[in-house]
Amino acid sequence: MRSVQGGRGLTRGAGSCGAATGRWRSAPAGRPHTCRAAASGGEAGGLPRGWGPRAPDNEGSAPAAAAEAPSAAATATQPRPQQQRNQKRQQPEPRRRRRVVVVGGGWGGFGAALAAAKAGAEVTLLDASDSPGGLSSAFVSQGGRVVEPGIKGFWRCYSNIDALLTKELRGALGGGSPLTGYTRSGFWTPEGLEVEAPVFGDLPRLPAPLGTFFHTAALFRRLPLADRLTALGLVGPLLEHDADEATYAEYDSTSALTLFRRAGVSRRLYKAFLEPMLLVTLFAPPEQLSSAAALGTLYYFALAHQDDWDVRWCRGPVGDLIMRPFARHLEGLGVKILGGRRAQQVLPAPGGSPLAGAVVAAGPGGAETFEADAVVLAAGVGAAQALVSSSPLLAAAPDLRALSEVRRADVLAARVWLDRKLPLQFPSNVVSGLDEGSGATLFDLSALQDQYAGEPGSVLEFDVYHAEQLLPLDDESLVKRLLTDYLPAALPPSRRADAAGARASDASVLRFRGATTVFSPGSARALPRTASDGVPNVFFAGDCVAQGPGTHGAKGLSQEKAYATGLQAGNAAARLLGLAPAARVLPVQPDEPHVAAAKEAARARVVLSRALRGGGAGGAALAAVARW
Repeated sequence: MRSVQGGRGLTRGAGSCGAATGRWRSAPAGRPHTCRAAASGGEAGGLPRGWGPRAPDNEGSAPAAAAEAPSAAATATQPRPQQQRNQKRQQPEPRRRRRVVVVGGGWGGFGAALAAAKAGAEVTLLDASDSPGGLSSAFVSQGGRVVEPGIKGFWRCYSNIDALLTKELRGALGGGSPLTGYTRSGFWTPEGLEVEAPVFGDLPRLPAPLGTFFHTAALFRRLPLADRLTALGLVGPLLEHDADEATYAEYDSTSALTLFRRAGVSRRLYKAFLEPMLLVTLFAPPEQLSSAAALGTLYYFALAHQDDWDVRWCRGPVGDLIMRPFARHLEGLGVKILGGRRAQQVLPAPGGSPLAGAVVAAGPGGAETFEADAVVLAAGVGAAQALVSSSPLLAAAPDLRALSEVRRADVLAARVWLDRKLPLQFPSNVVSGLDEGSGATLFDLSALQDQYAGEPGSVLEFDVYHAEQLLPLDDESLVKRLLTDYLPAALPPSRRADAAGARASDASVLRFRGATTVFSPGSARALPRTASDGVPNVFFAGDCVAQGPGTHGAKGLSQEKAYATGLQAGNAAARLLGLAPAARVLPVQPDEPHVAAAKEAARARVVLSRALRGGGAGGAALAAVARW
């Protein structure tokens, strides 16, 4: 078994300087190389020419040229070489394309690159990985099998990713879908199966959230109806938590655990469903999560519409089947993708400008500098924190300094090849209650991914979130723990004996320290916005971007949120540079009419309550306290 330590780098993104638009310049020893555009023409300090709304390129240049032109008579008396020199001076300099440097090659970075390129920017994408958009050869099992870390789902509510796969990348993907059909899932604790999640889209459509409750009524195996009904105490908070900024801030300051207690949620409902749900969607236990973030995630994934929880999986490695074709598509749009470039610093523009002017990255041959009119940071909160601390320009901005307050959690990804077939009841499973504060997903890859269908034994993936307690174990002890505790927990009691004799014929253990954002109480003020207030041409993309009123409806640590915020960041950068955004960002499905009306009533109640109290958010759910 091979162990890989991950999550420590500054970036996981890609970038490039193409020969058609730039050139490499040798630098003296000790100085970074610089990738410059062939046609420069930028200003030192202040906003460069052309930023903000601008006239078409053929407007505004003729008067200036005429003012400098010599008279026709004077030109006629000049020698031919002098006439040629004057004619050359009269020709306007070609307008340099605006340069956008994207740091990070995941969903957020690729989304930002797509949007900026479609708007006409010259885009360079920098990624620390050697193969942006593909598998890393460093992630291999003891037996030499290449492994993609972690398994990510594609929920029905992922409208932007769905449009990407079915429209934008339709030709690049070869005509077929890289995704499975929608699958059922099981929620397990050491006591057994707690609830089965059906494919809601196959069932009669009922108003939200009635459909979710009705269609799972017979699928809760152990939880009494009385406990399930205590979830009604969350209706008020779900409707009002993002009514306005003040209300969101009040909910954000309270932990999800505190909210559940005050709302009267039973302990059994909490342990059987709410805690596991948040552990695998926000990667932290409820006592460490903001109640605002928890409510937004529960609503987005499970309650807004009956079929939002329906999920599909990639039929193979996401890097191979989706991200690599995506990378080729970006290159076809002119995006220059460079792997093996770890961003180290963002430099200011010349002349004391308050703007970012370049990104320095460590490359194969040493430090390289990539000049930029706008920078998009999309490599995750850990990379952003390191980049801010090493860049005086960024560290001087209060909103960027606040990033240092954002907490991060550890993640473990283990892939195990068994010496026998051991099919699971569900291809995807949530397992909780084994290690305090940790939750896991267990996948039957033999049923989900084509490449494992012919293996002689089952191939299983264990992804453990908030895995601080497990990471110190050596690989052998960790795999043994997964097979003796986690695997039996996801099997019916009658089949647990089958797992007792199973052995690992091969395994890969990947540890990622501080790899995921924790939406802790009070974190909303520290999380980055799409556009920085302190450095106007620095933008953020990824699932770490702040949530709340006015933000995109995709919530939590989701691929959809990362991709949607990437599109938003690329559009925002283009708009700042005077370009016309061309990438459409699809909103989430609208609230059903009765839910929209209830939210409006809750918002009016919040406003009235604040007026009567003379201030304060006036959250209904934060008034009463229930004890477990």
